[in-house]
Amino acid sequence: MTTYARVLRSGGGGFGRLWLGATVSLLGDGMTFLALSWLVIDQGGVGRLGLLGVCFTAPVVLGGMAVGPLLDRLDKRTLLICDSLFRAACVTAVPVAAAVGDVPTALPFMVAAVYGLLKMVPLAAFPAAIPQLVDEPDLDAANALESFSFSLATVVGPASAGVLVGVIGAPAVLLIDAVTYLVFAGAVATVRRPLPPLRRVAGAETPTGRWSLKAVARDRAIVATTAAFMLFNIAEGMLLLVVGPWLAKNELPGGAPWLGVLMAAVAAGELGGAALAGSGRAGRASVRRIGLFQTGAALAVLAVLGAPQPVVVGAGFFAVGFLSAPMTVWAQSLRMRRIPPELHGRSFAALRTLMQGTSPLGAAVAAPLLVHGGLGVSVVFMTALAGLPGLYLLLSSDRAADQPADLRSRCSRAAVSRGSSRADK
Repeated sequence: MTTYARVLRSGGGGFGRLWLGATVSLLGDGMTFLALSWLVIDQGGVGRLGLLGVCFTAPVVLGGMAVGPLLDRLDKRTLLICDSLFRAACVTAVPVAAAVGDVPTALPFMVAAVYGLLKMVPLAAFPAAIPQLVDEPDLDAANALESFSFSLATVVGPASAGVLVGVIGAPAVLLIDAVTYLVFAGAVATVRRPLPPLRRVAGAETPTGRWSLKAVARDRAIVATTAAFMLFNIAEGMLLLVVGPWLAKNELPGGAPWLGVLMAAVAAGELGGAALAGSGRAGRASVRRIGLFQTGAALAVLAVLGAPQPVVVGAGFFAVGFLSAPMTVWAQSLRMRRIPPELHGRSFAALRTLMQGTSPLGAAVAAPLLVHGGLGVSVVFMTALAGLPGLYLLLSSDRAADQPADLRSRCSRAAVSRGSSRADK
């Protein structure tokens, strides 16, 4: 716990305030989809939920590609504050419309599209800001805290919204979400340390635009871990979006309540795994260690074959969360150490967009596989899809991870530049 306390005080307490604001905002985001879904159902029935889901997810790719260059050119505090204030205004439009009359049919879809378009602003800006606020040995702990926020929001946000929609109504829940954006904006405004784009040193080559992403793409460790995570996310999407609900309805005694238990088990595992990843000594973010935990998480999926025993299945879901969280923490620390700081905005936006975009593919694959192949075939497919990339990482040499010649040398020069700019302030 002393490690986390030290990290929260990093940057003159700036990291702690940024993390707290982001956590509150994520909790609000966790309420938004459920509240908008309820509005859409009231207005036009269940059939329009598919369109709402498209509005939430399709713009993410476009926004993710656009936000990266902005993060490498603008102060991250300014960008986060503007993003939060704009989204607060958009979300507030729904309760205002409800207060003065009926909510226009198109408004929930417009709010969802704005959310999807700007989703990558905080998701890329936060990790890009971490190395500017936290000392290098504490990167794992800082990334573990970010993972903790995601897991907490996944459980508490939708659960709170489910209760509050029935008590105060969906528009009022969206007003709460708008307040969380304002809290985030206020927290960012209190970060005293500037978070400007990092400059190159005199005489060093400046990677820009397309060339910069090509440089990142030449790093074998980054490419390998990103590809492995994309495949893992497909398998996890199958498990959480389709197989879990199917098990709760058809295989587990007790029905629907068990779906909530399974999702809670994954989130509890993620919280424990993130705490494990961030509390150890620095330098644990090796490619082989990431591969070991990904292989273990893939094997944990086999516990689903223990249905209809709910304890066995629940333990498997917990293990998937517990083993997958350290993968995320260590891989993010690995990227922060390997990618030159002046490329963090573009790189994190691009990589997170790629990885997050694969989960819906799992839902598309899982349904026909369950229908035509049954549970056994689906579980074996998920295990292989997630596990084989993990084995590849586990069996690969760490030499490339420890000595990234081109990118690491530029990162060192940029670190010198960053130190100079900090000393000047």
